[in-house]
Amino acid sequence: MKFTRTTEQDSNYNHLEQMSISELLININKEDKTVPIAVEKQVPQIEELVTEIVSKMKFGGRLFYIGAGTSGRLGVVDASECPPTFGVSHDLVVGIIAGGDDAIRKAVENAEDDKNQAWIDLQNENITKNDVVIGIAASGTTPYVIGGLNKCNENNISTGCITCNQGSPLAKTAKYPIEILVGPEFVTGSSRMKAGTAQKLVLNMISTSVMIQLGKVKGNKMVDMQLSNDKLVERGTKMLMNLLTISHKEAKELLLEHGSVRKATNYFNNENK
Repeated sequence: MKFTRTTEQDSNYNHLEQMSISELLININKEDKTVPIAVEKQVPQIEELVTEIVSKMKFGGRLFYIGAGTSGRLGVVDASECPPTFGVSHDLVVGIIAGGDDAIRKAVENAEDDKNQAWIDLQNENITKNDVVIGIAASGTTPYVIGGLNKCNENNISTGCITCNQGSPLAKTAKYPIEILVGPEFVTGSSRMKAGTAQKLVLNMISTSVMIQLGKVKGNKMVDMQLSNDKLVERGTKMLMNLLTISHKEAKELLLEHGSVRKATNYFNNENK
């Protein structure tokens, strides 16, 4: 199959500068509506990757995201949200972006073109064969990401990818490829749009389903969330009120004393056996 970058093909729309604000917004939204449908078609492939991650994590493994530009930033965002949401350590899910942390805010010239640097970055995190590495690249051609996955494969480390082109070099490199075919962008080549949305949706699916499988959610509640602000303290308080049938005052005191909904619930139940 010949590799064609549909993410680089001409937009389905032209003369964007002549559209009214309303037309621009309606047409962007029309394109965005196609993204969840494209994601749905890859659910079986996402399931295979999640199954592998859960299997590795149950034996002490970790999850790494590697990417450049928008893709790298999305990986960093997803990884950084796991500790406060699920109460896990900061080194359980790690996002690595080409060019280092400076690249989160500003583009670092040629960082994505170094095929050796991702493996160096992963080694700095003491990567092992118990871990899983997901390469994120809308184009499926980013040397930083492909080079990193190649070295992982050589070292018997499980690899996955999220890309938005079919039959890309990246998808051929990953053991668990996910190809979300969103088609041309509204602004030609602007893969921060539909491709970025698709990647974010898939990352949400992966990290959330993994954490649920690892027992970090009870019922439908984030019982291990970190109490990092007043909103989350209040959310946790209400959870305890409903779970334990106690007053707001009792629930809040219990929560603040034990630091999480899970620990507070366990303590209360043990004390009231």
